[in-house]
Amino acid sequence: MLWSLRGLTVLDTRFNAELREDGILLLGEDRVLASVPLALLTRPGTAAERGTAVAMTLEGFYDAAWRASPQLRQAGAERMLASGFEELFNHLDPYSRYMTAEDARAARERRVGQSGLGLRVAVQGGALVIDALTRDGPAALAGIRAGDRLLAVDGRPLGPREPGLAARLLEGPEGSEVRLTVLRAGRRRSFTLIREVVVPETVTAERSNDILFVRLSGFSAVTDRRLTQVLRDAFAEGVPRGVVLDLRGNRGGLLSQAVSVADAFLTDGEVMRTEGRHPDANRRYLAGGQDLAERLPVVVLVDGRTASSAEIVAAALAERGRAAVVGSATMGKGLIQLVAPLPNGAELLVTWSRILAISGWPIQGLGVLPALCTSLGPEVMAQGLAALRQGEAPMGRMLARQRAARVPVLASEIAALRNACPPAEGRDDDRVAARALIETPAAYARAVRGP
Repeated sequence: MLWSLRGLTVLDTRFNAELREDGILLLGEDRVLASVPLALLTRPGTAAERGTAVAMTLEGFYDAAWRASPQLRQAGAERMLASGFEELFNHLDPYSRYMTAEDARAARERRVGQSGLGLRVAVQGGALVIDALTRDGPAALAGIRAGDRLLAVDGRPLGPREPGLAARLLEGPEGSEVRLTVLRAGRRRSFTLIREVVVPETVTAERSNDILFVRLSGFSAVTDRRLTQVLRDAFAEGVPRGVVLDLRGNRGGLLSQAVSVADAFLTDGEVMRTEGRHPDANRRYLAGGQDLAERLPVVVLVDGRTASSAEIVAAALAERGRAAVVGSATMGKGLIQLVAPLPNGAELLVTWSRILAISGWPIQGLGVLPALCTSLGPEVMAQGLAALRQGEAPMGRMLARQRAARVPVLASEIAALRNACPPAEGRDDDRVAARALIETPAAYARAVRGP
């Protein structure tokens, strides 16, 4: 309660919240605006009853502050709520937070999609054009192409200075109809489309030198299905020499999808585990699928922006000896949040449990270390490849220390492990290293063997 009430002082410095022997007080410049005896908040009862007492008390305090402060009323109720939650979460962990209704809607769209047409517009060459299409979305299936110039939506003309207006006109209720007018090769064309829920594309693939490179940009509700289809289609065209799973820049997403993606390369055994203070937070996640890569070499690319669900996949495939990890130390985001919707459309993200790799070390803070480091430069990378060819593990000692780590891990140990291969943004050398491992069976075998 005190932390939340102190959020009011961010907006109006005349407020002060104090804990005294007889209760909690909200003070204005020269008077008590609201108070509650401690006995009312600490009396016996269930957790739900105590929570309700705190909530009702805070409601009264916030109402008193609102009536007493022109600054609060000018900031608005949404900003007042956000400030209170921000101050509260500042005392908890790095990832619990309050999301406004707008931010919450955007996050839901990334997870489960939005009602639309599966296209993106951008200003190019002084014109408003279709910049990208979602595979199998309404626009792509109707025959609209990237590069088409967007002239009008439902007869409303659009110009290059109106990308925001275009985006709003393109969105709408699921099942509703919209008519687009585009210009292609000097000819006007009209398309009538039906809006549907379109999940952002998170899986792309390319084949280079007979190696399949699969990039995962995030973990949406259908990432596992699209990955499965990409792998099956690629193998149907001809078995590649190996698969490179590119998780660089992947900030994560749905936890269930991380398990399903790892499941695409594992037939059984553990993928990850979680633990927390509540008994329901302690879980083990097992694989039970089919190795869609058909036991071929798999290399996982990571960088300093690889986080959360992407780290789960990298750690699981590395510890199970199914893939060699290449790149740098990852972000180290190993906490799971529950999403609690609020009546105003906003959401609370509250940390529920921590993620542990198979051998028991925490991903939070440590991140995932690669078997072959590229962030220290080409010379160190070349030395690492040479060592792997000779049956030596250049990151072996640090990987062993990481897998032996247990909560709580000293800050000095975290720093020492991460400095062994500092987090960095992905680079071209990552793909070069991945190809070298796949083309050198002895080096690959040593990289997947572990410490």
